Amino acid sequence: MKYHPIDPKLFIKNRKNFMAKMKPSSLAVFNSNDIFTTGADSTMPFKQHRDIFYLSGADQENTILVLFPDSPDPAHREVLFVTETNEHIAIWEGEKLTKERATEVSGIKTVYWLNDFDKKFFEMMTQCDTIYFNTNEHYRQAVEMESREDRFIKKTKAQYPAHNYAKSAPILQRLRAVKDQIEIDLLQQACDITNAGFRRVLEFTKRGVMEFDLEAEFLHEFIRRRSDGFAYTPIIASGNNANVLHYIENNQECKDGDLILIDAGAQYANYASDMSRTIPVNGRYTDRQKDVYNAVLRVKNEATKMLVPGTLWKEYHVEVGKIMTSELIGLGLLDKSDVQNENPDWPAYKKYFMHGTSHHMGLDTHDYGILWEPMQAGNVFTVEPGIYLPEEGFGIRLEDDVVINSSGEPFNLMRDIPIEIEEIEDLMNK
Repeated sequence: MKYHPIDPKLFIKNRKNFMAKMKPSSLAVFNSNDIFTTGADSTMPFKQHRDIFYLSGADQENTILVLFPDSPDPAHREVLFVTETNEHIAIWEGEKLTKERATEVSGIKTVYWLNDFDKKFFEMMTQCDTIYFNTNEHYRQAVEMESREDRFIKKTKAQYPAHNYAKSAPILQRLRAVKDQIEIDLLQQACDITNAGFRRVLEFTKRGVMEFDLEAEFLHEFIRRRSDGFAYTPIIASGNNANVLHYIENNQECKDGDLILIDAGAQYANYASDMSRTIPVNGRYTDRQKDVYNAVLRVKNEATKMLVPGTLWKEYHVEVGKIMTSELIGLGLLDKSDVQNENPDWPAYKKYFMHGTSHHMGLDTHDYGILWEPMQAGNVFTVEPGIYLPEEGFGIRLEDDVVINSSGEPFNLMRDIPIEIEEIEDLMNK
């Protein structure tokens, strides 16, 4: 891995917290992701399943974690199965985790080769009543492919039909939503790398550059700082492209007078960052662009103050909508009659700001979290209002990642990334 080793105390704590929520006489199984093929003998770069990484730190394919806190054999209360490495694999792919190294990474003392899984698993299943399956129940889940977890669930249900079944997702949704300090430090590292990439892009941007030129500048800076690359497909949207919310073609010329909406973030040690900034191609905002920009910035700043323990996600978005409505009236984009006659299910401000303001952040860009429960200290959220004006040829979105504190305003992980108009103009024109 490119990233520095992570203190295994994080994974030891995560497993302890998870097992404390399990039913008596139960075990839980977590599988690594598949390696996905692209055709012939080619594959996509491997990306570890976030749940097994969260619980073990094992960042390797063909890995299985079993948690069995009530096992009659103390050695089987935490078990990691990894692929047995050999000279052939070492020559062609590089060395995989040895048993000793797997223990160092995860803090798990019992490590078996994957070839032993069926035998050991049968033994453990005869000693438990319930098995926890790791289903994907994220609120944005729309995956159509069959995963390694899906295949494991099918096989296990067929082989052990008399067992009780339970879900890992509700436990993980709560645990992963509250970040440990080690996780916050990793998120900070990802945000610092994003900061370096953005400052590089500010110096590079000029009339005539292509959107993909800026994407390349980000990636160069990310990789050289031990990042895994982009945490998600970046948006580099100049001019009217900014009004396509998920524009990812990044293939147009950046023209004089246009703005560039950038939504990009580095990933570090599997932890994501998520930044949005909007910059002028020629290094100077017009007066109209400044007015809209500062309106978005004020909404972001006011929304951030509301991210405190006890806040409900749904009510928070209603309040942000009220602030945005006031700013849109001030910009002449809405008037009072628009608001008085609005559809409550689609308020007037949604014409110019049609997406949500915040989502959970962490190992996934849209991370685990239960939206109907009050926010709590240790949650990490984005704050990302925007105003989109296709009739004026530009859109503006500003986004930071923040950690909710036990009291007071949240801590901004992107506090060092330029966002004020004057600072951006100064850096682009120095």
